[in-house]
Amino acid sequence: MMKKLFLLSFLTLFTFLEAKMVDGIAIIVEGEPITTAEIRAIQTQLSVSKKEASDLLIQDRLQQSAMKDIAIDEASIDSKISSIAAQNNLTVPKMQKILKEQGTSWSKYRSSIRSAMKKEKFFKEKVLSSIPEPSQDELKLYYNNHKDEFLSPASLSLIEYSAPTESKMKDFLQTKKKKGIKSRSVTKKTKDLNPTLLGNILQTQDGSYTRPFNAGDKYISYKVLSKNGKITMPFEAASGAVAARWKQQQQGKALKDYFEKLKTNADVQYIRR
Repeated sequence: MMKKLFLLSFLTLFTFLEAKMVDGIAIIVEGEPITTAEIRAIQTQLSVSKKEASDLLIQDRLQQSAMKDIAIDEASIDSKISSIAAQNNLTVPKMQKILKEQGTSWSKYRSSIRSAMKKEKFFKEKVLSSIPEPSQDELKLYYNNHKDEFLSPASLSLIEYSAPTESKMKDFLQTKKKKGIKSRSVTKKTKDLNPTLLGNILQTQDGSYTRPFNAGDKYISYKVLSKNGKITMPFEAASGAVAARWKQQQQGKALKDYFEKLKTNADVQYIRR
């Protein structure tokens, strides 16, 4: 539900602002209309039933109403846009040019960023703040009930590169020049690796290199060749992923509960069923 609501948020930004009331109003939420055309669009785009689409749109309007007093200043928007540009290896002027070529005005793009930031702030203030930190017992219970979610390769085929200093290793990773770098092919069983190293390797795509690790007398990076087999990760190794999955589940529940309470006291009028 939470993923669908966030996807809906972006569909709202880029699709529903342009929607026309072709088939009339179906629902009015806190004075804001939902059209039958919008409901059909959500049904198609998210592959959900009419009722599910209507509920998602009602939640969207309730969220819009709940966010009306949330303010995002221009400097924060500028900072967010600069961050997005940097992540895509672009300058802001280059981003402006690309958006213009795609038919999106700069003012409309800034408006969409403002809306997305308001949603993020709303989520942190209204939803995340209500979720307590889990106990170890809660995490272990979640792990035991969802072990199929915490599978990992049984073994890893790697090339281990080592250098005497961190700067030499970083230079190698940038240039791939092997002068002063030692290498050897290794196969490691995942159960023998410490959780930090294992997590880094599992997050590295085949054919790519891990970040440098301090091994005491040298710095090491692994090129991941392949991940082989499948085993259930022990709780200790999976604890980070377990906590993330638990929080994701709790966030979905908290978001649903929040809107159910909001809907109870909201002015929702059904014009067309």
